[in-house]
Order: sequence, then structure tokens, then C-alpha cells
Amino acid sequence: QVQLVESGGGLVQAGGSLRLSCAASKQTFSNFAMGWFRQAPGKEREFIAAISWTATNTYYANSVKGRFTISRDNAKNTVALQMNSLKPEDTAVYYCSKDQIPWRVGVPRDRDEYDTWGQGTQVTVSS
Repeated sequence: QVQLVESGGGLVQAGGSLRLSCAASKQTFSNFAMGWFRQAPGKEREFIAAISWTATNTYYANSVKGRFTISRDNAKNTVALQMNSLKPEDTAVYYCSKDQIPWRVGVPRDRDEYDTWGQGTQVTVSS
């Protein structure tokens, strides 16, 4: 069972940047697409971004497109989320997640397509 650990959250002013990182415990990480989700207080967990296992395909929610960039380093078993031009509405707990199907063609966007989650990291954007 792959374990995921997020890091890099914190408090930042609006317009600032943060880089989240997610470390996976197993080499088989490289066979799976990876995603980032977030959950604000009182709201459902929402999809933010995903990257295919080959790193050739990415997909972003409209709310973060052009501001966030997902990337992965399969040699280091890590996936990152670079967040620029942050807004107060980006405030949430951010979760890293692993696709349940190896070698998927395409990029999973639905929460039900992921089977492993990290513990989350808090991102707070002040106005």
C-alpha cells in the first residue's frame, strides 16, 4: 500500500506563491496518475489538478487553470503543485491522491477514481 505525505502548506498573502510537495512511499508510484484535491471548511473535497503516470498529460480545474502547475518526478517518487497568484478563495486543506488504476490512458478527474490519500496540508491565503 502506497503512503502519501504532503508538505509545503502555510500562510501566504494574496498574490503570493506556495509549492506543495507529496512524497510517495513506494516505487510503484510511477505507474499511477496522481492528483491534487482541496477541501475548504464546510465544502466538499474538490478536484484541482492531475497528472498522468507518464507525466505527458495534465488537467486542471477551471478555478486554478493558469495559476497552478502540477508536476512529478518519478525518480524521486514525488509530485508537486506550484501555486501562483494565490487568492483567499484558495484557502483549504490540500490533499495528494493516487489513481486506483495503473497505467491509465488519460487523467482521472473524479474523486472516486483515486484510492489513496495523504493526510493533507493547510494552505491559508490572507487578503
